[in-house]
Amino acid sequence: MKDAKSLSLALESIYLSFNKKSLISPDPLQFLLDYPDVEDREIVGMVASSLAYGRVSQILKSVSSVLEPMGNSPRRFLEKGNVKLWRGLFEGFKHRFSDQVDLVDLLSGMKDVIELHGSLDRAMAIALSGDKGTIRGAQGFVEMILKGGSRDRNTLLPRPEGGSACKRLMLYFRWMVRKDQVDPGGWTCLSPEDLLIPLDTHMHRISLAFGFTGRKSGDMRTVEEITGFFRTVRPDDPIRYDFALTRFGIHPDMKIEDLIEISDR
Repeated sequence: MKDAKSLSLALESIYLSFNKKSLISPDPLQFLLDYPDVEDREIVGMVASSLAYGRVSQILKSVSSVLEPMGNSPRRFLEKGNVKLWRGLFEGFKHRFSDQVDLVDLLSGMKDVIELHGSLDRAMAIALSGDKGTIRGAQGFVEMILKGGSRDRNTLLPRPEGGSACKRLMLYFRWMVRKDQVDPGGWTCLSPEDLLIPLDTHMHRISLAFGFTGRKSGDMRTVEEITGFFRTVRPDDPIRYDFALTRFGIHPDMKIEDLIEISDR
């Protein structure tokens, strides 16, 4: 591994070179950019992040199939809709392990939370109250949404209390809290310094290769260890480099081997 100063400069160079809007596609993040109103964007972000598992082509297809019936304002779609309507609209929906019930429960849960608290942002702020920290706050946020569903579990909503990396939830927080050329932001309940790395197979492989972690298990302990490493570089924005680094492995023209070569220069 490079010394701390050299590594910091290398990471910042990678960020400046690859944290670009032109490199977003193919990524479910691309859907959020079509919604300038944060009240719509937070709903789109929850849908897109919740479905962000499996092959990227199938993820994009599934997200599109959910967002198209919502029209220009997903917020209005939730406010005016109901479970009976959504069951008809999304009859036969399937995304890997997630089915129509999971999707309708997610929509119903978001509708209830928004009616009660005004927005998902405000609900997360309430879940964070009492200095609970990001992980416990995230658990409370998930529980709020689950209450509006028909069952107490949902494949679209990971529970942080189980110790899993909760990649999709951490990805959602990144999109909604950070604001730069890539992440659209809009939320005020968290600051970038509070965020945890969305640990997917690409970031895990990169982190092992560069010594950010030695842990082979992709769980929340590994998330905290990798985030802790990045916090030594950018305590104000520890997941600043997530998008740029994970382009190597996600974008079809960029391989992790290319990242290793760039970092060795």
